[in-house]
Amino acid sequence: MKPAAFDYARAATIPEALAALRDGARPLAGGQSLGPMLNLRLARPGKLVDIKRAEGMRAVALSATSARLGAALTHAEIEDGRIEDVTRGLLPHVARGIAYRAVRNRGTLGGSLCHADPAADWVTTMAGLGATMIARGPAGERAIAAEAFMLGAFTHALAEDEMLAAVEIPRLSPAARWGYAKINRKTGEFAMAIGMAVLDGPLARVVAGAVEGPPALLPRAAAALLAGETPDLDAELAERLPHLPPPERKLRAVALRRALAMLSEAR
Repeated sequence: MKPAAFDYARAATIPEALAALRDGARPLAGGQSLGPMLNLRLARPGKLVDIKRAEGMRAVALSATSARLGAALTHAEIEDGRIEDVTRGLLPHVARGIAYRAVRNRGTLGGSLCHADPAADWVTTMAGLGATMIARGPAGERAIAAEAFMLGAFTHALAEDEMLAAVEIPRLSPAARWGYAKINRKTGEFAMAIGMAVLDGPLARVVAGAVEGPPALLPRAAAALLAGETPDLDAELAERLPHLPPPERKLRAVALRRALAMLSEAR
């Protein structure tokens, strides 16, 4: 099956992209998710607006506390270290496990986040890092916490007249430790379960991903980490993810325990 007919436009700036995205047009960056949807006619936009090279969409701004990454940066650029890593190896580690190199060469950070697949890596990673999504619309910029960006499977918090312009990621300290574990049938597939933990001084975040909806932050597990105690993952997962059958929750607990083991190994 081939895509239904559509018009194509290339935006030179973000305001130009926003103007072109009116009336049901869809943004196109890497196209690694949108392309198959077009071929299967799951998406039938009347117009595609190429935003990948719009001014600012590939910009990188570094500060003492964070890195602001343009949404059109590719997974491969993060994997290869072409962008300064402010997460002590976490971002390249995650990027390396996304799909296959051909996909990573073209797929973009923002495209993956806006596709909002619960099993995608960046959705969980950004929630675990406490990142901020920078939306652009006619009224200017709007900041959205990463854990609030995904509203449900394939549903994000952007308004119809907004687009994701950048992601702001906190800079981890030299003493920070992290663990990221993904369970899938074979390399390159979407995750069946994701576990992530970050411990940086007085800050800790533990998150379960690939949970058929937004990533689940586990505040009691994070508090246990800070106290040097073993988190009761099974009990907290049962509370946070009651919609999942027990075997599915168990799989997330396994991923989380692997992530926590990586924290211990990094001491």
